[in-house]
Amino acid sequence: MTLRTESDNPASRHIDRLSTSEIVALINAEDASVASSVQAALPQVAQAVDAIVQALSAGGRLFYVGAGTSGRLGVLDAVECVPTFSAPPELVQGIIAGGERALTQAVEGAEDDPLQARRDLQARGVTAADVICGIAASGRTPYVIGALEYARELGAATIAIACNPQSAIGALAAFSISVDPGPEIISGSTRLKAGSTQKMILNMLSTAAMIRLGKVYGNLMVDVKVTNQKLAERANRLLRQITGVDDVEAARLLAEADNEVKIAAVMQIERVDAARARKLLEQADGRLRAVIGDLD
Repeated sequence: MTLRTESDNPASRHIDRLSTSEIVALINAEDASVASSVQAALPQVAQAVDAIVQALSAGGRLFYVGAGTSGRLGVLDAVECVPTFSAPPELVQGIIAGGERALTQAVEGAEDDPLQARRDLQARGVTAADVICGIAASGRTPYVIGALEYARELGAATIAIACNPQSAIGALAAFSISVDPGPEIISGSTRLKAGSTQKMILNMLSTAAMIRLGKVYGNLMVDVKVTNQKLAERANRLLRQITGVDDVEAARLLAEADNEVKIAAVMQIERVDAARARKLLEQADGRLRAVIGDLD
């Protein structure tokens, strides 16, 4: 059976005869279909988010596992959780077939080794408390299959993201997210529409989970980790928006709060010091709304 991601796309059959403007217009037109394809799988995405929230709330971790483009996208999403939500680096982790070298160059044959996936998960100390999310455009990558099989043996929650219907990884996972973005502009080049599909779903999984875990207030990134000047300015702006103080006072509060926006906001609104603000947030499981009320 020919995989949808490997099949011919009639719309681009003569793409090599087109002008540059026509090529990019065609690519854009094909990409426009990705969001509607993902929309059909939103119920499954929501179920997967709930499983992630349940596991992380109980002390578990989320692992993305993939090869090639799929693996790199998983690593990207995991890495971004640290600065965006101040998530500990171990909370969301990306594992790619072939290890770190595979992030910047192809590691031939790595995706075909299911036993290595098992070893890689064992090296991270994966347990039944964790969530394993396998990512494979084809839905049949042996490395990802091996990871999901090992996760099932442990009793860990399992999620599969595939861009072909009735995929092998979907059959293994408790939560199967199967999206059909259709044939690629360049046949089989799954870094294109399939990659965009996976990126969109990964964005939803991590962002929705972090929102549910209280790391967002309104639509504000209040758990931002200040690691550079741009993020320092963002933290100052967020605090001003929440509390109404000016930039000078916001800077003072953030300095006393070790650049933690939520701590600084509680200090200002509840008129307490940093230690007391931290205690109040701990008692509220880090949920700013539970301490200071609504933004509006």
